[in-house]
Amino acid sequence: VQLVESGGGSVQSGGSLRLSCAASEYTYSTYCMSWFRQAAGKEREAVATFYSDGLTTYADSVKGRFTISQDSAKNTLYLQMNSLKPEDTAKYYCAASVSIYLCSVIWHRIKHFDYWGQGTQVTVSS
Repeated sequence: VQLVESGGGSVQSGGSLRLSCAASEYTYSTYCMSWFRQAAGKEREAVATFYSDGLTTYADSVKGRFTISQDSAKNTLYLQMNSLKPEDTAKYYCAASVSIYLCSVIWHRIKHFDYWGQGTQVTVSS
C-alpha cells in the first residue's frame, strides 16, 4: 500500500492542524494504521493508532489534544491536532502494518510497520 501525507504547516502555539494520509488501497480493519513523528535530532515516536472496529490508542503526550480517525470510503487516515505546543514540532509520518491483530501490542514499535509515507512537516511556534 502507498501512503501520502498532507496537511502539515506552520502554526502558533495553541493552534490546530489536521493531517491526512491517503492510502492507495482499502485499509479500514485491514491494516493497523498509525501516525508517528520525528523531531530534529530525536528518535521517531508513535503518536496515535487506529485499528480494528475503530479502536484507538494515543501517546500520553498527545492524549486529549489529538484525535485519530479514518474514512473508509476515502481510504484516508486523519490526525486532528488541537492545542498544539512547540514540542509537537516534528515531521509526521503515516504508517501501516499488516499485523492488525497485534495492533494493540505493536502500535508503538516502528519495526512492525511495513509501509510508510514520505512525511509532512509540522512546526509550532511559541
